[in-house]
Amino acid sequence: MNEKTQMSRQQQKSRETKEKIFQAAKRILQKSGYEALSIKNICEEAGVSNGSFYHHFKTKDDLLSYYIEDQPRIRPELLELPADVEGVKEGIIRVYLNYVKYCRELGVEFMAEYYDTKNQALNAAIRTERPYPIVTVQTYVEKAIKEGVVRLNVEIGAFTTDIRMIVIGNVFEWCIKHGEADFEGNMSRSLGKYLDAVLCPTEESAG
Repeated sequence: MNEKTQMSRQQQKSRETKEKIFQAAKRILQKSGYEALSIKNICEEAGVSNGSFYHHFKTKDDLLSYYIEDQPRIRPELLELPADVEGVKEGIIRVYLNYVKYCRELGVEFMAEYYDTKNQALNAAIRTERPYPIVTVQTYVEKAIKEGVVRLNVEIGAFTTDIRMIVIGNVFEWCIKHGEADFEGNMSRSLGKYLDAVLCPTEESAG
């Protein structure tokens, strides 16, 4: 067996273990809620050792955030630079509709328990890694600004914070209504209104 095949098998085994741990956490969340989500309970449910858990994740919140962030991706380079402000807005909304789709795949029960105030994976002030969608959007907007397509009338840090809060609000609304809210429509509308207020054409793009 060559080294490449060995590594591939190890990677596959690692992915399978991560998935087993996550599915166990998901079952506990759905059945008993966030309060019952201890590492001990997760390991027992998954049939893995504590050591195996800590090999893959630092904490239970790290586990949850991994699966929120490890969604099917729209890579920044695949978001082609548009010709105008409307194109930039559409690109940003597309990223978050992709996130909405992934939330639906995980299920309203999982997302409702994930968006618990005790989940420090949601605390942007202490996170060492930033969630995938906002990194994608920030990269995209910075590129559009650099190329003279748009002008942002707030600081980029305030922009990403505002976007994050709008998204959290939409997810919370969907969860509190047990999945009955117009998730896609609400996300598109609220983001669209905010983007209309903060993204402006530059003189070059307007001309």
